Amino acid sequence: MFDPIMYLKVFAVGGLVCMIGQILIITTKMTSARILVTFLLIGVALEAFKLFEPIRDFAGAGITVPIVGFGASLAHGAISAGEASGLLGVLTGGLTATAGGIAVAIFAGYVFGLIFSSKTKK
Repeated sequence: MFDPIMYLKVFAVGGLVCMIGQILIITTKMTSARILVTFLLIGVALEAFKLFEPIRDFAGAGITVPIVGFGASLAHGAISAGEASGLLGVLTGGLTATAGGIAVAIFAGYVFGLIFSSKTKK
């Protein structure tokens, strides 16, 4: 069902995440990789303190699609598997929870690598 308010929420929260990233790029000397890791760790912290779910319920894909959602998925998998299997679950749960997304990313990278030729920057 089409819900224009939900589209606005998704756009606003996703845009806010991107805006924070852009502000960090402009105002700090952080590299893009450090900003990505920071966002991933924010997602882990939000999941660990049980704050991610209310944000996800409000914003939907606006928070789950960016790297913040990947961090939360890793943390959720590790926490769930840790409760079920102990230390071994903590070590394997994050990858088990995100294996589908990781596999698609690797496959898509391979396909695009076959289709397009890479060039060095000049």
